[in-house]
Amino acid sequence: MLMPSKEPLAALENASEFIARHIGPDSADEARMLAALGLPSLDALIDKVLPASIVRSKPMDLPAPVTEADALAELKALASKNQVLKSFIGQGYYGTLTPGVILRNILENPAWYTAYTPYQAEISQGRMEALVNFQTMVCDLTGMPIANASMLDEATAAAEAMTLAKRSVKSKSNRIVLAGDLHPQTIEVIQTRAEPLGLEVLVANSKEEWEAALAGDMFAAVVQYPASSGWIVDWKADVDAIHAKQAAAIVATDLLALTLITPPGEWGADIVVGNSQRFGMPMGAGGPHAAFMACRDEYKRSLPGRLVGVSVDVHGNPAYRLALQTREQHIRREKATSNICTAQVLPAVIASMYAVYHGPAGLKRIAQRVARLTAILSRGLAELGFTARHHDSAFDTLSLHTKDASDAILARARAQGVNLRKAWNEYLCISLDETSSRADVELLWSIFAQPGQALPNIEAMDEGSTSLIPEGLQRSSAYLTHPVFNTHHSETAMLRYIRSLSDKDLALDRSMIPLGSCTMKLNATSEMIPITWPEFANMHPFAPADQLQGYALLDAQLREWLCQATGYAGISLQPNAGSQGEYAGLLAIKAYHASKGESHRNICLIPSSAHGTNPASAQMVGLQVVVTKCDENGNVDMADLKLACEKHSANLACIMITYPSTHGVFETQVKELCQLVHSHGGRVYVDGANMNAQVGLAAPGEFGGDVSHLNLHKTFCIPHGGGGPGVGPVCVVEDLVPFLPGHATAGVPGKVGAVSAAPLGNAAVLPISWMYIRMMGEPGLKRATETAILNANYISKRLEKHFPTLYAGEHGHVAHECILDLRHFKDSCGVMAEDVAKRLIDYGFHAPTLSFPVPNTLMVEPTESESLYELDRFIAAMVAIRGEIAEIEAGRAAQDDNLLKNAPHTAETLLASEWSHGYSREAAAYPVPALRRAKYWSPVGRVDNVYGDRNLFCSCVPLESYGNAS
Repeated sequence: MLMPSKEPLAALENASEFIARHIGPDSADEARMLAALGLPSLDALIDKVLPASIVRSKPMDLPAPVTEADALAELKALASKNQVLKSFIGQGYYGTLTPGVILRNILENPAWYTAYTPYQAEISQGRMEALVNFQTMVCDLTGMPIANASMLDEATAAAEAMTLAKRSVKSKSNRIVLAGDLHPQTIEVIQTRAEPLGLEVLVANSKEEWEAALAGDMFAAVVQYPASSGWIVDWKADVDAIHAKQAAAIVATDLLALTLITPPGEWGADIVVGNSQRFGMPMGAGGPHAAFMACRDEYKRSLPGRLVGVSVDVHGNPAYRLALQTREQHIRREKATSNICTAQVLPAVIASMYAVYHGPAGLKRIAQRVARLTAILSRGLAELGFTARHHDSAFDTLSLHTKDASDAILARARAQGVNLRKAWNEYLCISLDETSSRADVELLWSIFAQPGQALPNIEAMDEGSTSLIPEGLQRSSAYLTHPVFNTHHSETAMLRYIRSLSDKDLALDRSMIPLGSCTMKLNATSEMIPITWPEFANMHPFAPADQLQGYALLDAQLREWLCQATGYAGISLQPNAGSQGEYAGLLAIKAYHASKGESHRNICLIPSSAHGTNPASAQMVGLQVVVTKCDENGNVDMADLKLACEKHSANLACIMITYPSTHGVFETQVKELCQLVHSHGGRVYVDGANMNAQVGLAAPGEFGGDVSHLNLHKTFCIPHGGGGPGVGPVCVVEDLVPFLPGHATAGVPGKVGAVSAAPLGNAAVLPISWMYIRMMGEPGLKRATETAILNANYISKRLEKHFPTLYAGEHGHVAHECILDLRHFKDSCGVMAEDVAKRLIDYGFHAPTLSFPVPNTLMVEPTESESLYELDRFIAAMVAIRGEIAEIEAGRAAQDDNLLKNAPHTAETLLASEWSHGYSREAAAYPVPALRRAKYWSPVGRVDNVYGDRNLFCSCVPLESYGNAS
């Protein structure tokens, strides 16, 4: 006889179900791990790890956890408050049709969205091939010789182009000239970026102002092609005039338009930037989208962002890799030319696959259709009496001089579900796109027609329409001629191509990615579902505010929850990467000092252990970096810091620290550090990269921090997407709230200008973090932090006899990550940390963070999402590798020919008829029995980085004729 349940209804409803799904170890696992640490409880561990002085004064005030279904229903109700009108706004954001095969198999596929930045080349060949396709696509369409693997957005790409030009040209001028017909958000972001660098921005809003500007000095000029108004200008003579000033010509452009108009590279452009959004990525209220930058070959060594190149592996076969300079901020630090650390890899992959799927003929047909509809629309509007134009040329955008009738027409349009753009007070702009149809053209005619006025006939308008692209600017050169863009046009072929690339990669869907400081945790499916909802995906970032109420509520709730997590008073979600959050935070500090009449405060203290982006960000806002020492335990040397504060007291702007430290420990003197800097008039920037060790336990806004950025793509579950998108909110204390970034283009004034193109940055991925916090609540978030700390200490303890942890706290414990010391193996047997990293691939694991922050070490961060089974599997692999090292130390394996030096082992080499190594094929392929049942095979052997830097190829080449095959 079945007994009735005695569980209360609340327990059966299980509102906190997601917590157990997100956190890997269960209660029994936790007990086993604590026993290994010799501790009675999780609270006892936290007491030993976390300094008592920084423990939160009160719990986070967050809504109670809800189930996945309830959270989705709640978010759906919030999303429904957005009004999705048909957008003809343009201004850099357009409707697009994401092919279903790409939507389902890339954007919604964890094999793609859970991958990490391809710093380990051997297990990233698939996504890097897609990025090389992206680079090739950009080079071909822009007519430029080299392009990077994506930028954050068009406006920040233009700002990066400004600084690239400044350090590359011969002109000594500090002036940059902007054509007034640039997208307004681009002008605003350039102005924000230029001010702290002491650069003068001159905006020319008329032909006379432009000609006068070109007659003066400059180091660069920026034009839009086609212009924001749609005007297609022949800039050749202007570029010649710019070059005569020994300055750079920067062109912001549109990839779809470039299938029909002469590319900038053919008329002398030096740097070309833009956005690939309309190649398959929905508008998403501003992002994420993959911007791009292409440049002259002479500039390639200074090109910011990531650059994927072609090298060879140890067998002479072609292999992709990140070029050296893409991590320059970790090497050159305050001398770095950019602080970009994450780009927009997942959107770049989607854009490249859009080009692969449609091919050159398909892209051209889409562009021709947009151009034809625009010409038809233009002719019909002229019949209706709208003949006054900003210009006669156009690809997809018309600018009508509607004068006093503008507001009435706008109101009629909105009443019929249409958004147009008002410009220069007297103009209305209409932008068509891939989604535009005959019905849309007829609807637009009806909006502009007077009551009772007959509408034009679309067939008649089509028959008599002529191209609005000037004859002298129509493209004649070929593009996308590589086979990859001319092969995979059926869905079957495309599906198999996508699968073939993902099979080459190692992402979180296969195994743990134990990267220290990078926090590769579960990206739950329920968190990902909302990003493709039309209510979020189809919103234009500059739609009227009353249509964006759902996003406004999402923004307000998420900011409030993040304030609870951090202890800060105010937050902006505009920064669309951690690097942008750092930049915005330092701008806030600098603007604060200026408001107090202390603009002379320009010294930024940074401990030697800090993330490389910290000094790079400081130099970008015009601060002078002074490095302070760390002691032998990896902590900030307080005596040296005190001397630095005293020496620079009158000019001290701030200190930048990472907490817990980059060395993986909670420094006990952090409150004293904050008080010391404050006593000298400086502010404290706490890098939030390691916030996963603090949420629910400590809050930087409580223990003395003034500013932090967060990485929502780390602590708060937005996937890394192979190296982007990211979100880097900037968080500040009360007196710095007025200095959070504004966005005049969106009608949000501020004492600091826009740092990203869109007011909410990468708005479309914010629902992911909203879902995570909503389902976890205060108890879940705190438990996640505690478990992350437990997992890291368990690994550190289990491996201490094999790979000792380099730094630990005063009780011998670490925070959420541990640095394994491998430095002594170099002397004992010639083994380097890189050898262990590559051998881990044979065991099916992505390597931990390699040689950062200490050379020849591995920094391990298991996160709270990994189960005890997976932790033990990783530990077993590391122990087995230590055994392989012992064989070399004992002389039973050769120092120059062993399992580590030859890793990773490819199936091709293992199946070759010849085998000359002093170890068995079995030992190479199956070092542990479980691999016989499930094995990841590296598609290439160890990649030769030196060869790749000396022979820099960054676009599609016939790989069969590359390397040894030639």
